[in-house]
Formats: sequence, structure tokens, C-alpha cells
Amino acid sequence: MSEQKRFIVLGGGCFWCLDGAYRMVRGISTVTSGYSGGHIPNPSTDRVYMGDSGHAEVVQLEYDPRAITLEDILDVFWAIHDPTTLNRQMHDVGPEYRSIIFYKDEAEHKIIERSLRQAQKFWQDPIVTEVMQFKEFYSAEDFQQDFFANNPDKAYCQFIINPKLTKLRAKYAKLLKS
Repeated sequence: MSEQKRFIVLGGGCFWCLDGAYRMVRGISTVTSGYSGGHIPNPSTDRVYMGDSGHAEVVQLEYDPRAITLEDILDVFWAIHDPTTLNRQMHDVGPEYRSIIFYKDEAEHKIIERSLRQAQKFWQDPIVTEVMQFKEFYSAEDFQQDFFANNPDKAYCQFIINPKLTKLRAKYAKLLKS
């Protein structure tokens, strides 16, 4: 890994939505769906869905800060999910679907807090996104990775993910891969 590569871990509902969106963003080299924020090591999807692991569905993004800023990554994050709903994104309900951002150091923490304050201006309800020190990331099973590209005809992809990607294309075309 180049010293220029950085990682950020974000959760905003089902990781399939974030995965599909961030794979379109230039400067992001790797998107991995998984789990973070809980107390059970190496959880399975089934264990996370039980709701007692403490983990959220997240994506770990590897990005090149020379090609995209953390601020731009966070702008996309605020736009592609509703950060004002606690433990819920549309029909996905439970603590595993909470809005959460993990920071690795105090510099990232400051950028995230500033971005959250800026984003709040666009939401009538208070943003409930958790901001938490990063501890551990656990990759989800292989079938969970790049779900949208591998299952474009599934109803969830058509009715939930596609509208988010359409919004992303319209609002952030300048940040997308060509």
C-alpha cells in the first residue's frame, strides 16, 4: 500500500447502498463491505442481524487523498442516506443500520465534526450520526461484496440502490469516475 492511501469506515444503512455509490467515486480504489463498532470479534452476517453484536453495516473505503478529499467523501455520505433517522434507513430497521463514521486520529475527527455541522444545515431534523474512534473492521462474506454490480436485477437494487445512484450522478457528477 502506498503511503498516499488512506482508509475511512462509514455506515449509513445497508452497506450495499454505500458500496454501490462509492465504487462510482474517483479516488476511491477499494470498497469493502463489513461490520464495525461492536463487541463481538469477526461476526457473521446472521450474528449482526440478531441486533446484539453492537456492529453496524459499514464500508471501508481505501482512497487517495491526492485524488479526493475526506470532505468530498463525507459530502457524498450525507447525500446518499438520511442521517437523521436513528437505527433506520427506509425499510431497513435495527442498530446494524445506524448512521456512523469512524475516525482514526484527531485530525480526521475534526474534519468529520466540521462536515457534520455543515451537513446539518441541509436537514430539518437533527443529525443522529455517531462519530466514533475506529477500533476494528470485519469484512463481510464474499457474496455481500459489490452486491449491486453482481445483482442489478434484484428488487432491492432496483428500488432502493438505483435511486441513490441516480441522485449521486446528478449531484456529484464531478466526483465520479468516467
